[in-house]
Amino acid sequence: MNGTEQGTVRAWLVERTFSDDEQNIVILLYATPDGRQVLRKERALTSFTGPARTTTAAVDAAPENLEAVDDPETRERYATEAERMRGEYDPDEGV
Repeated sequence: MNGTEQGTVRAWLVERTFSDDEQNIVILLYATPDGRQVLRKERALTSFTGPARTTTAAVDAAPENLEAVDDPETRERYATEAERMRGEYDPDEGV
């Protein structure tokens, strides 16, 4: 569950949606393997071009940047998706 960098936690991409409030904003949710914590990243749709802006299967996040997932159904869904991503992709692989 720990990331590769000391003091980080590995989180896997579990959801990618468009913002309801702003046009051209993509919301990426990365969850811990147990689904109990999530990292939210927002990116402009135009920032997805070029190799430097690849969306990876996983990220190593600082624990203070993670938020608790309180809803049990959401936790289960995130855990299931994180496990699927772990089985199909390397952490640094683009998705």
